[in-house]
Amino acid sequence: MSENFLSQEEIDALLGKKSKVDECVIGDVEKDIIGEVGNISMSTAATTLSSIINHKVLITTPRVSCIPFRQVIDECDIPKVVASIKFKQGLMGNNLLMMDVPDASIIADLMMGGNGIVENKSLGELEMSAVAEAMNQMIGSASTAMATMLGKPIDILPPDVTLWDKSENIKFDEIGLDKSICKIAFDLDVEGLIQSEIMQIFNIETVDEISKIMMGDNQSSEPVIQEEPASEPVSSYSQPVHTVEVPAEKVIVQKPMFDKLTPNTEDRKSPRNLDLILDVPLEFSVVLGKTRKTIKDILSFGNGSVVELDKLADEPLEIYVNGKLIAQGEVVVINENFGIRITNIMSKEQRVQNLK
Repeated sequence: MSENFLSQEEIDALLGKKSKVDECVIGDVEKDIIGEVGNISMSTAATTLSSIINHKVLITTPRVSCIPFRQVIDECDIPKVVASIKFKQGLMGNNLLMMDVPDASIIADLMMGGNGIVENKSLGELEMSAVAEAMNQMIGSASTAMATMLGKPIDILPPDVTLWDKSENIKFDEIGLDKSICKIAFDLDVEGLIQSEIMQIFNIETVDEISKIMMGDNQSSEPVIQEEPASEPVSSYSQPVHTVEVPAEKVIVQKPMFDKLTPNTEDRKSPRNLDLILDVPLEFSVVLGKTRKTIKDILSFGNGSVVELDKLADEPLEIYVNGKLIAQGEVVVINENFGIRITNIMSKEQRVQNLK
């Protein structure tokens, strides 16, 4: 007598549960593809965030997993700032960008000119608007990078940025809680101010479509109509072709007639209207020299500090009018006042080159 044992998958099926194998509906190849797409798009988003907050932003290699959306909610730290992105053109489905509230409060403080050190790491209306603008620009740059990778235009609707403050209040109708999603997690580092995790959530339909496009198996939903070159109608009998010669039309060529040229004895000088603009003020400035310093060097300046310029003592000074270099000169003293003696007027060619 042989004994038959039920496997764990069969037990889960009888109990109405999903096995771990069933939860992951995308393969390793799809994971690698969506991980690479997420890596490049989020790297572009990190560069955009860096330019917004004027701090260096780094992200690590993505970690891709396929889990139920409910598990994401149960495992993430609440509260969170969530940006919901819906594709308008190019892809179908939805995309979520999730960020912790303490991290969002630091980013908001940096955007408003702060140093990123905040005691009350909560989001008011003003901070929420700043974070929404940052996430909006991050998502826009990420979509542009994704469109470049996929080789097709991608258009998104304006992101909806909300605050998930309580687990029981989380309700996202676009993705069911029991539906499998693709989670892409990155470690986020902002110059010692932030060391946390940021997540991208894709639904499975979007992952499948991206994978097909990247593997060259994209099928357009609209039929492609290829126009064939027009061909001559086929008849059931042959007919001799007769060539008819059309006599060339005689072309009459005439010599053009012009009026005689007479010398102009009138004064060709255009009237000078400089009197109309003689009272227009211009900004006249003299540059002794220039140098480049770091913020650290400038903050160390004090009374008596010496700043070395890029000119020698006997070199001519530069004279600017409205920010344009027109001449060179040297310093003179007139009645205990400093002045400048013009020693060289820039030529027209030199002034044109300085305009570039």
